[in-house]
Formats: sequence, C-alpha cells, structure tokens
Amino acid sequence: MKKLNIGNSDFKSIIQNNNYFVDKSLFIQEIIDGQNQVVLVPRPRRFGKTLNMSMLRYFFDINRPENKSLFENLKIWQTPTEITSKQGKFPVIYLSFKDAKAGTWTETFEYISTEIIKLYAANDYLNAGDFLKPYEKNVFNKILNKDATIVEYAYSLQALCEYLHRFYNQKVVILIDEYDTPIHAGYKKFYSEVVSFMRNFLSATFKDNTNLYKGVITGILRVSRESIFSGVNNISVCTMLDEEFSDKFGFTEEETRQMLKDFDVATDYDQIQNWYDGYTIGDKKGIYNPWSIINFISAINKGFKPYWVNTSSDDLLKAQINHRNSNHIREQIFQLINNQPIEKIIEENFVFNDLDKNQELLWTLLLFSGYLTVEKKLGTNRYLLKIPNFEIEFVFKNIVLLWLNTEVKIQQNLLIETAKHLTNNEIEKFEKGFKKIIGDTFSYFDIAGEAENVYQAYILGLFAVIGDDYLIKSNRESGEGRYDIMLIPHDKTKFGVVIEIKQVKVKNEISERQLQELVNTKIKEAKHQIEQNQYFKELIDNKVNNIIKLPIVFVGKTPYILPLQSEN
Repeated sequence: MKKLNIGNSDFKSIIQNNNYFVDKSLFIQEIIDGQNQVVLVPRPRRFGKTLNMSMLRYFFDINRPENKSLFENLKIWQTPTEITSKQGKFPVIYLSFKDAKAGTWTETFEYISTEIIKLYAANDYLNAGDFLKPYEKNVFNKILNKDATIVEYAYSLQALCEYLHRFYNQKVVILIDEYDTPIHAGYKKFYSEVVSFMRNFLSATFKDNTNLYKGVITGILRVSRESIFSGVNNISVCTMLDEEFSDKFGFTEEETRQMLKDFDVATDYDQIQNWYDGYTIGDKKGIYNPWSIINFISAINKGFKPYWVNTSSDDLLKAQINHRNSNHIREQIFQLINNQPIEKIIEENFVFNDLDKNQELLWTLLLFSGYLTVEKKLGTNRYLLKIPNFEIEFVFKNIVLLWLNTEVKIQQNLLIETAKHLTNNEIEKFEKGFKKIIGDTFSYFDIAGEAENVYQAYILGLFAVIGDDYLIKSNRESGEGRYDIMLIPHDKTKFGVVIEIKQVKVKNEISERQLQELVNTKIKEAKHQIEQNQYFKELIDNKVNNIIKLPIVFVGKTPYILPLQSEN
C-alpha cells in the first residue's frame, strides 16, 4: 500500500517515492488551454496550492527532460498531443513567498529579497561569459551580492524572464506561490510599504511581458486590482466563486471515497462528511478539506480532530468578535453556529485597509480563507453563506468561548453547569445561572431598542458553544407554528427543550407588583403558545418523550423563567 507523505508539497519526491497522490494533473491542461496569459488562483491554506504549483514546475521545466516519467501514469498523459508536447519545453521561474512574513517591513523584505537571490543563484549560468550585456551583468551581480536597490528587486523577475527567453529561445513560465503572505504580515504594521513593493513587482513581472508564455499566481485572497494588480491587464482571477479550476484544489467526493477505500478506512462515511466536507468551489459542491482528510487517515485511531484549524492563528477573526462594537457580527456568528446561513454581499476586490472601516468585509475574508462556504448564489454578488463542517464550527465555538471568558468574564464552567441544570430539568438552578450569564453578557454592550430576535441570537450562541450533545434549532416549523429555540438530544432518553422568548418593554418606573404581573402574564402567554401551537411536535417526531417547555421573558437585560412570587 502506498504511504501518505504529510506536509510534503514537492510533486517529484511524492511520485518518485511512490507516495499516495490524488491526481490533479489535469490542472496543467486547464492552464495551457486557458485564454488568459496570467491566472491568479486564490484558495484557502492547505488546499493543495503549493503541490499544484510544484507539479506545473516539473511539467514545464526545459532543464529536466527526465521529468516526463513523472507524468506518464497520470491523467495528463491521456490528453491530446498538443498538451503533452508542452512537457519539458519551457524555462520556468518558480518563486514562493510562503516564508516572507515578519514583524517589520525590513525583515519581511529580507525574506523576499533572499528568495529572489536564490532564484538568481540557480540561474547563474546566464551570468557566465558574455551572454549578458555589461549593464545586465552589473545588476545581476548586485542581486547576487545583496547590493541591489528595491527598484532593481522589483524588476528582477522581468529581467530574468527576458534573459531566459533569450538564452533558450523559448518563452517563460512564471509561477509565484503564496503571493499575499507578506501582505497578510503587513496588515496594520507596514501595509503601505508591502503593497507598494508588490504592486511594482507584479506589474513589472506580468504587464505586457512579451517573454512570457504563462503565469500562475496563488494565494489566499484576491487583493484589489487597484492596490496590487494595477496595470496587469492580462490577468484572470479564479476565486472560490468561479467555475475555473473548481475541482483542482481540495478533494472531490469521488477522490475522497477512493482514498478511504485505498486505505481501508471503515469509519462511517457520513461522519467523515460532517467533519471535513461541505465546501463549494464555483459550480462544484462536496469539496473536502485535503489537509484534514490526509491527517485523519494517517491517524485513524485518534478519531475526528480539527486538523486544518490548528495550522494557523485565527487572530483576525478573534479581533473582530472581541471588538466592543461587534454586536452584529457576534449575532451572525451565533446564527452560523446554529446551522443557519447568512446572506451577504461578497466583495471580490478585497482591500485589507477597508476592513477597519467596513466590518462587512469580514465575511469576504472568511469565505476566501475557508471558514465559510457558499450555500446558494442569490444575485450578482449576493450569497447565502454557511459554516462548511464540524471542524470549522469547532473554531467558531472556541473563539466565542474565548470571548465570553476573556472579555465578558464568563467562566466556561458556569456555562456548562447552567446548561446541565437545564437539560436535567433543574429549572430554578438554571434560571439563577442563566440570569448571571445573560446579565454579564448584555452588560458588555447596549441592547436598547433591540427586538426579541437579539435575545434569541445570544441564547442560541450560548447554547451552541456548549451544545455538542444536542442538535440546536431555531425558528423552525413545528406543530402549528414556529418555535424560537429547540434543543433535540442525540440521546433520546434525555430531556428535549423547546423555548419561547417574550419581551416586556417597560418605559417608566413601575412597582414590584406591576413588574410581577407583567412578567407572569408573559410567562403564561409563552407557555400557552407552546401548548396551543404544539411547538414540541418535532421533539415527539424525533422520539424524545421527556420534554421541557420553557418560557423566557426578558425585562430589559434580565431574563425570567419561573413566575415571580408575591412577597406577601
């Protein structure tokens, strides 16, 4: 049986060592057949970008004719001659910026320039003899000796492309992997410096380059044409929303099933699907996270774990949730956690700096970064977005718990204990803990003038982050109407819960007796609504016989669950 080689993105070593390879070689044909000379393919991290770029490199490389053997057993070798004849015919420039990240622009540029120097060193045969003109030799040596100016580095790929074309009498393939890593690093630190350099670098490399055969760029985001790709008029951008290359990054269902079969994985397929499936790319549904599938198979005895989410920090998402003025974002994240899609405008021309002025851009960032996926296209740039799978849901829940713990100062054990009191039908204890949780949470922000759906959103979120034993739903048809919240236990012997939320609006100061009457009336109203409309019918249909019918009445920021008793 072939072995998995986790973390190895070198195509040649995978094939030569007879490691398991999911055949994406038709990506090469799509690049060759594509109408645009340059393509930018943004995809989430660990979705196979570097491996695909490595494969392109070995296919086209004019200096390695022996690479033909790497492809003879792959799908690309079944394509027409006009495709296979391109193998080994082009000089290749390959540059990766995956490590070009640091705390300052000076350090980040050091990484960028080092990669360019390595590239020039690998092609130093061009500097031998009299092939280069004296002034070309001068700049070539300045780059090799780390004496070049920032402008000379910006034009370095354009110059190298010209030299290679002249030397081989053949146009050049340029591959730039993870182009936006330095831009991510520069956000809020040295954004203007990094954007200025990358704009000049990419424009010089690709704009009107008569020495170029094909250019392929990968990254996570399409950074706005105005800030990065100004002037590059021959570029095609193929994002997660486009049909091009839709099955070339990530594993399709067919590929995943075959892989599970090849490694004799007996785990229930539906569970694997729930954990790692769920992505839609272009018109292709059912795309699996490849990093997670590979790690799951290689450590099958460890069961399901969030493999992909542990490969990078979630600082930007955490910052948005922690921000004191992020009520709306938190509400919608609670909605997503509860398997309810949200409708959003997606701005494909992303400008990092605009994130500070327009919080709605967060959803674009989350979509292209792999934290959300498209459920349905609604219009030109309007989409229904959802969390793709359990693994990503785990991220959102953990970030919300961190916010509750560090910012709102609610301890996780209070959340867990309070939830246990509810599901054990200990309503008095539940009300006491719930009042503290809601009081602390709502004191963190202003809910003045908000409707009952705000209360519902936050209750949903609080239950969702601790609700692994329950399927949590809201605003669904059940019986004769719509319940507010329902907790359906996976263990049918446990209590199910149906919740109806009411709000008492008090404009002026009132007496304790008046408050008691108002609250008790609303509690009775909520209970009657649950009974009359049979909101619990879905629980019965799910063979849950122990049912808690729970009214929650809000007076401002205070919830009441049990009727208030007169002090007389």
